[in-house]
Amino acid sequence: MSLNWKEIDRILSELDLAGSQIQKVVQAAFDVLCLKVHGRSGTKNILIALTPGACRIHETFKPVPKSDSPLRFAQFLTARIVNGWIEEAVQLGDNRIVRLSIHCSASRRVKLYVRLWSNAANVVAVDEAGTVLDAMRRLPKRDEVTGGRYCPEAAFDAEQKGAAKEYAIRELGGSGSFNEKIDTFYAEQGGALSLESLHEQARRLFETRINRLLASLEKLSEKEADFAAAGRFREYADIILANAASIKAGDSHLDAVNFYTGETVMIELDPKQSPIQQAEACYEKYRKAKTGLSDVQEEIATGKKELERLETTLAALLTETNPLVLQKKIKSGAEHAGGSVRISAQTKKADMKRPGLSFRRNEWLIMVGRDASENDELLRRHVKGNDLWLHVRDYAGSYVFIKQRAGKSYPLTILLDAGNLAVFYSKSRNNGEADLFYTPVKFLRRAKDGPKGRVIPTHEKNLHIKMDEKRLKELELCRIEKL
Repeated sequence: MSLNWKEIDRILSELDLAGSQIQKVVQAAFDVLCLKVHGRSGTKNILIALTPGACRIHETFKPVPKSDSPLRFAQFLTARIVNGWIEEAVQLGDNRIVRLSIHCSASRRVKLYVRLWSNAANVVAVDEAGTVLDAMRRLPKRDEVTGGRYCPEAAFDAEQKGAAKEYAIRELGGSGSFNEKIDTFYAEQGGALSLESLHEQARRLFETRINRLLASLEKLSEKEADFAAAGRFREYADIILANAASIKAGDSHLDAVNFYTGETVMIELDPKQSPIQQAEACYEKYRKAKTGLSDVQEEIATGKKELERLETTLAALLTETNPLVLQKKIKSGAEHAGGSVRISAQTKKADMKRPGLSFRRNEWLIMVGRDASENDELLRRHVKGNDLWLHVRDYAGSYVFIKQRAGKSYPLTILLDAGNLAVFYSKSRNNGEADLFYTPVKFLRRAKDGPKGRVIPTHEKNLHIKMDEKRLKELELCRIEKL
């Protein structure tokens, strides 16, 4: 439940922001902003949350984490209002819009409007003439973009305060000021940003991954058992060679004594091959099985380490008591707390420059071009020959690329992730499923005299995808945020 206008008035009266200096701006997420201010009653952290169902402004007594990458609106406010002085902090009538008038310099003032409507919350910065400088959420239809006009005072009569509907200030448990009670209340029950909701979200996210990993490890263990028993291929090859003289052309099987075990065995034969050829085929199977056993055992070891990491991470998330920190960790997906992958500054810089959408999932990078220009730019400058390309068959849609990792084959889970993104960002989205083709980038050739970004694939393989909502939600948490 968002704050009502009476609660907002109560909070502002306790905060007493007039005369305070803004010392710092922190944006923890796209919908969470914090202003660190210093005034007559000391230093305060003013939290502004635009979360649906939990829109609010109040002092917070918990640390507010920074976003992993700098966010646009926080950078704008840092440049514009940090070190400025708040001249007034008032609510406009009963309209749940808070106006912060900030004196930035002798010749410059900024008004920061905080609109706490669950269905259209926003923070809009305007100059003295009412021209929009920037907005936390850019909404062109409302003219809440740079250069637009925003003057909410003209939209209602402040004298009608409380006439439409009567509200009351909630009776909240606990001790301290109303700001302290509100901070505690929303941490525990604040909808999408409550600890209970976030803990459940973390549990669903990680338990799904853990269960998938357990199923994968079970299959790998079955493969390991099959490969471990592959010594029989070498035994069969030796038995075939030892009995080559008794094998006649056209024989479909060989009954002989296994001189390794003393048992009688029946070995299937290919009537079209000679005994020497069949023995060599068995030796080849044995060699492949030995190599496969080593690879499978390596995958099992890696999987067990990943399982331990996921379980440790989940345990850490379930004991986190700061909802803002918890939201940030969940947003980062599996790449945090105890075993995270460190992303270099150079990689982060490349992420910022890359067009389209990017997703980093279990160390794999998936890129999505949303139109012909982005598709073409990704093809020209951001992918190489062995990177994988996916596209929906018979429908217009995005190009999706999976960046190759040295010495690694593309896991099925990552292929399914990319396939779901290809369907979601295509004209086949409403169908809920589609056929795709995929191939390494080196097997794409540009269509002669074709439109921008058009390619013709060769050596392509087919894939049928049914959209998985859970998978898409998990991918949203892995999306790389840009300025």
